[in-house]
Amino acid sequence: MSDAFTTRVLHVATGTRERVVDLTDDIEAFLRETAAGRSGLLNVFVPHATAGIAVIETGSGSDDDLLAALHTLLPADDRWQHRHGSHGHGRDHVLPAFVPPHATLPVLHGQLELGTWQSVCLVDTNRDNPNRQVRLSFLG
Repeated sequence: MSDAFTTRVLHVATGTRERVVDLTDDIEAFLRETAAGRSGLLNVFVPHATAGIAVIETGSGSDDDLLAALHTLLPADDRWQHRHGSHGHGRDHVLPAFVPPHATLPVLHGQLELGTWQSVCLVDTNRDNPNRQVRLSFLG
């Protein structure tokens, strides 16, 4: 594979509760190893039907606010036609329409180009799947 394109899979244990997991440190470590001062694009992709990638502020309550907003938009109740898994699990399959399973972000001179308070996060509302994969792909 050309060094113009490099990819790696992160394994993230999300456990059995709804989570917003900050991936920014892992992404920056990946870019230090692979981007080597180059500019390009980073794609972050979660290959799961019940998780998404969000660029949000974390640590000040915004991650909890996001989960609360998702509860309002997508309540875990019996309205969903997709009914396997835990109670209300059908809403987890609708999540990627609101929090997409990918994000493409600029990399300038080997650095992820985020705003001051922005972080790249895995959003996982599926309590039935405690282990996730996130693919990082850098195109220089």
